[in-house]
Amino acid sequence: MELVLSKWVFAFALTWWATFSGVYSVEGLRGGSKVRGVNLGGWLVVEGWIKPSLFDGIPNGDMLDGTEVQFKSVTLQKYMCAENGGGMGVTVDRDAASSWETFKLWRVSASEFQFRTSQGQFLTCEGEGCSISASANTSSEGKSFYIERNNNNRVHLKLLSGAYLQATIGNQLTADYPGKPGWDDNAATFEMTIVANNLHGDYQLANGYGHSKVKDVLKKHRNSFITMEDFKFLYRHGINAVRIPVGWWIAFDPNPPAPFIGGSLEALDNAFSWAQAYNIKCIIDLHAAPGSQNGMEHSASRDGTTGWPTSPDYISQTLDVIDFLASRYARHPALLGIELLNEPSAASVPLEVLVPYYKQGYQIVRKYSSTAYVIICQRIGNADPMELYQANIGSNNLVVDLHYYNLFDTFFVNMSSEDNIQFIYKSRETQLQALSSSNGPLVFIGKGNG
Repeated sequence: MELVLSKWVFAFALTWWATFSGVYSVEGLRGGSKVRGVNLGGWLVVEGWIKPSLFDGIPNGDMLDGTEVQFKSVTLQKYMCAENGGGMGVTVDRDAASSWETFKLWRVSASEFQFRTSQGQFLTCEGEGCSISASANTSSEGKSFYIERNNNNRVHLKLLSGAYLQATIGNQLTADYPGKPGWDDNAATFEMTIVANNLHGDYQLANGYGHSKVKDVLKKHRNSFITMEDFKFLYRHGINAVRIPVGWWIAFDPNPPAPFIGGSLEALDNAFSWAQAYNIKCIIDLHAAPGSQNGMEHSASRDGTTGWPTSPDYISQTLDVIDFLASRYARHPALLGIELLNEPSAASVPLEVLVPYYKQGYQIVRKYSSTAYVIICQRIGNADPMELYQANIGSNNLVVDLHYYNLFDTFFVNMSSEDNIQFIYKSRETQLQALSSSNGPLVFIGKGNG
């Protein structure tokens, strides 16, 4: 396996594995038939760990969309709870906090939020004096609340009308605290604990800054993070391909649905021009699908949920995005392939949903090109890559993308760096050779780490 090192510490090495009685020839590649490339992560699809400074200017930046919080009454010393995880009332009567006592933030502004329960409902209230419930099934039915913060993690929760929420002696949460509370131990004061704040993707960035501010942030980022000089650098170091993650909103440029920001299509066009200038091939990778296919930040999930597989509308819209990308780039000399979906979750995306999508996506690409590689990614999680080899998705230039993350596998915890390297060269190579000799699709390592 050839590991490609570049000046980007975030760029995963990737290698095309294709063995058919020797080395399978990939037409038009500079430097032989093997694809030697890097993944241009963090450019057109935001991943906060790659460039954390993108988020530095967001007010209340620790309270982005999807942040998980818990509230404890300072007078009752009890946690706020959505009974049964949602769909019922909200009480303040729990000694310890777990999933029912945890709420996901949907950010409206730096101080205005909606609260989503573990079962997906939203907190709501009929008005001043009412009891709070978790009975709203959609965000449009839910209510927004102001969160007023104190330096010591104390907060007040307030309706937009101005009424403060309080924990009553009867362990109810009501919107009827009289007047404006102070920060002493009173019924309207809660201790807020941030349980998780691990989503830093396009949704969090755009919704955190707001439309007018984030336009400037993303324009500067897209114009500087990857440039023609980077393609020149790659060319000089023997790289002949790049994998470019994109989000579904690219098909709606220059005015995608809120909160997403236009400009990624122009950047992708530039990448193809730069690639052509340096004889580098491009793989377009649909990294983020509508509704999210894995609940991760790099699929632009708002709060960690995976809505793509349960929505026929989302799936249809995703196929439209593939049609858009294929029609635009199929005849471009720099195109090597189109990846139909990155890292669908094995826990959330069943094969009976994924395989028909892959088959339709394959046919869409073939409508515009008979030679472009159509890449299908394995399900991430407890799934056997062979399930895609047996799915009969397509017969010509079909490639299965495998992602191996030693870093997150306990099997490798006690291995030294040298042991990891030897495992890749020996055991991993044997696995890939077995797949390549199965008379099925080609094999592609789109991501991995050691």
